Amino acid sequence: MNTPLKGRVVLVAGATRGCGRAIAVHLGLAGATVYATGRTTRVKQSEMSRPETIEETAELITAAGGTAYAVEVDHLVPEQVEALVARIRDEQGRLDVLVNDIWGGDPFSEWDKPLWEHDLGKGLRMLDLGLRTHIITSHYALGLLSARPGGLLIEVTDGTAEFNRAYRGEFFYDLVKASINRIAMAQGEELAKVGCVAVGVTPGFLRSEAMLDHFGVTEATWRDAAGPDNPHFSLSESPAYLGRGVAALAADPDAARFAGQTLSSGRLAKEYAVVDTDGTRPDFWAYAAVNDLESQEVIDDAKWR
Repeated sequence: MNTPLKGRVVLVAGATRGCGRAIAVHLGLAGATVYATGRTTRVKQSEMSRPETIEETAELITAAGGTAYAVEVDHLVPEQVEALVARIRDEQGRLDVLVNDIWGGDPFSEWDKPLWEHDLGKGLRMLDLGLRTHIITSHYALGLLSARPGGLLIEVTDGTAEFNRAYRGEFFYDLVKASINRIAMAQGEELAKVGCVAVGVTPGFLRSEAMLDHFGVTEATWRDAAGPDNPHFSLSESPAYLGRGVAALAADPDAARFAGQTLSSGRLAKEYAVVDTDGTRPDFWAYAAVNDLESQEVIDDAKWR
């Protein structure tokens, strides 16, 4: 087994499902010891009301030959995050990679309403879940990560910095996702002073568990959901695609060349010659940069894979 991250210790904050789970699994496959956190366990669900659990994430890692610890953590509670980092320090004595993938804001978005009509409580909850969680986690974890040169912080968002210059269509969602680009840049500046690196990453059109359920398809039948009512879905990607790219990034001794940038799954695939589960390299953000996302024309996806 190719294990370039053997001996490394990783914290994936928000590893219950989607990209967080895939990143945790592929870092574990690469040999890292992974602490996978989230709020949904086999006995307790978060506001997402989804069936995936952090225990399942850890089991996927161990089944693939990796080492994983599932830890229930609410990253909005400073005491819980502080205790988590203290545990990692006591058990491992180091932290090499921190992945901030905490989100959970989808149930609170209101896409058809302007700010003055949006439910303020829901909007502020999105800011808490999407931004405060990342800040709290970095505050407590980066002291341990920066204790030795070479540490890597990865901020997961939705959209490249270039794409997120345009309004994302929902005030609070826009604020969260664009702010993560900025958080990656700012932490990149600070961590560079101690020989560490911060990078943002984004998937393209993600076939998360929730997205597959929304369209009534599975990972095996996902193409059935692509059509005039959902034209861009033909260019979608599995969570594993970003997971593979992040694992390659974490193993790159020259990752500092990307400090402060937000890298798409498509760019990571080109940099590190990784592919999605179907053997292709979709690049949704390259497509979005030169095409109208409001168009109902079905994508010639072969051109963008």
